[in-house]
Amino acid sequence: MRMAAINHRAVSLAGDRAWDIAEASGGAFGPDPMQVLANWDAFVAWAADNAPDGGDAYDADDLTCPVPRPPQVFGIGLNYADHAGETGMEAPDDPLVFTKFPSCVAAPNCDIPLVPGNCDWEVELVVVIGRAGRDIAAENITDHIAGFTVGQDVSERVGQFAGGFPQFNLGKSHRNFSPLGPAVVTLDELENPWDLGLTCDRNGVRVQDARTTYFINDIPRLITYLSSICELLPGDIIFTGTPAGVGIGMDPPQFLEPGDVIVSAVEGLGEITNRCV
Repeated sequence: MRMAAINHRAVSLAGDRAWDIAEASGGAFGPDPMQVLANWDAFVAWAADNAPDGGDAYDADDLTCPVPRPPQVFGIGLNYADHAGETGMEAPDDPLVFTKFPSCVAAPNCDIPLVPGNCDWEVELVVVIGRAGRDIAAENITDHIAGFTVGQDVSERVGQFAGGFPQFNLGKSHRNFSPLGPAVVTLDELENPWDLGLTCDRNGVRVQDARTTYFINDIPRLITYLSSICELLPGDIIFTGTPAGVGIGMDPPQFLEPGDVIVSAVEGLGEITNRCV
């Protein structure tokens, strides 16, 4: 299943067609995507017995954020050894966790307003939580995952490291600094959800290219670690880290400029395209 949003209404995508979840379910689920995620188990059970029929053609420009108001937004830093190396930082043994403020979450193909400083790109696989839980065991994590989506963790590097001790939150929380989409894809749609390629192109030039098998801390480890500290809630999102190829790691460093177009893609999930303004 691929749960997306069109004009802020939850839809299920099938090929080039979309069907409105609230209309199809007689109002049992939706139209708010967050309501669907809050009742994810019931929705999945209903959807299994109610295959979409027909649907409407849609335009990618009409896609809005599939998780528009996540209760919690977690980010994982330095989760690829090559990315840690390019930044000159030591890869941590335990997950390096930061948060992003939910107001930075945006539609998959939105414009990104650049801010003063050094704005950088970071393609990431994003986990979407579908069932609440604390102290989740590794063997049970799939019960708590609604699906995966593509994310771009835009980062303003000056603000990210301001204040002496690094605090990543503010430099990663500007308006539209977390576009997501095009859909939340359930794990059964993926041949191997634990081995996915991810890429980022800047103005048609490939700048990032890796696989999630390169994670230092894999998704089961991230979910068990986070849930050992705080309760994970339906609609929470976890940015799982970015691989090498970010601008700050280049020689000389390169950063986003107005007019740049970045295309972020994850195998099996699709791609999102964002223009910098």
